[in-house]
Amino acid sequence: MGDALIEAVRKALGELTEPRSGRDLVSAGLVDAIHCRDGMVQVALAVPRELAREMEPVRAEAEARLRRLPGVVSATVVLTAHSAAPQRPQPRGARATPPGQGPMLLPQVRYIVAVASGKGGVGKSTTAVNLAVALAAQGHAVGLLDADIYGPSLPHMLGTQERPRVVGQRIHPIQRWGLRAMSIGFLVEQETPMVWRGPMVMGALEQMMGQVEWGALDMLIVDMPPGTGDAQLTMSQRVPLAGAVIVSTPQDVALIDARRGVRMFEKVNVPVLGLIENMSFYCCPKCGHREDLFGHGGAEREARRLGTEFLGALPLRLAIRELSDQGTPIAAARPESEEAQIYHRIARRLWEKLSGQHAPAAPAIVME
Repeated sequence: MGDALIEAVRKALGELTEPRSGRDLVSAGLVDAIHCRDGMVQVALAVPRELAREMEPVRAEAEARLRRLPGVVSATVVLTAHSAAPQRPQPRGARATPPGQGPMLLPQVRYIVAVASGKGGVGKSTTAVNLAVALAAQGHAVGLLDADIYGPSLPHMLGTQERPRVVGQRIHPIQRWGLRAMSIGFLVEQETPMVWRGPMVMGALEQMMGQVEWGALDMLIVDMPPGTGDAQLTMSQRVPLAGAVIVSTPQDVALIDARRGVRMFEKVNVPVLGLIENMSFYCCPKCGHREDLFGHGGAEREARRLGTEFLGALPLRLAIRELSDQGTPIAAARPESEEAQIYHRIARRLWEKLSGQHAPAAPAIVME
């Protein structure tokens, strides 16, 4: 089915022509990549940047034709350029082009919050999942989007490899732990590498926002990939982000990258809601002895320096890791535990900040 669908896609693209040369898209060498999986089709067309405006109607027609092919659930066609044309200087006094292109996605979501980190390995996904579970347990309608296309971890952390249901052209999110969840990991095999160019990644991310039946949500938590790349830019341009939460460990090397994350969101006018210090210290599960393996308090000091709120500190404890590996977030599996209570308090504080309940800033939540 996969090879047959790719051939049908290629044939449909061969029936469309590039406006200047009159050659079809395939023979003109414009088809940069085709990816088909479970009826989801992603196509990248490589065109010179100066032809992008002329190619937009062709791109839209290609997308419409692909959606009509038998076996296609959804189709996304994106334009990509391998070299940038020199930019013309802006006239004096001209207003800058707004960053968003096209209508903003997810209009039924009240608040969209990005959980981000400057680097990987700091426990960002664990934090995102547990905050989402805590918000849902507090009575809010919550969605959880895994925006990491190259390394999706949401299926494992939620404990399910269930395939999303497709009705018409709409994908229905997975229901788990009181959440509506979506990840590229639900659509591909667990060990399938996502060897995609940047535009394909951005197309997939837009598809998970625009073609998923999220419905009306109080909050959508977005588990961002580490760093400050394409996914972060796409999110800031295509959805009205209410704010970002930065997760870091206490040591200097992580805080340097966290600082970059804060500055990146500031550049795209997304407010930083606060910093969370994860793996703040280690507690021996047998004797309770504490060690500051990565230092302690670095994120709190950094939050003060950056003028943002310190939301709390979470320990490096065996139960958090074990339950995450079992697909049972600690905020749901052991809500009475001290660790779960920290997630719940941070979740309540985020809701207070976003909903306009002007409660006084919560004190730093630190386990001693």
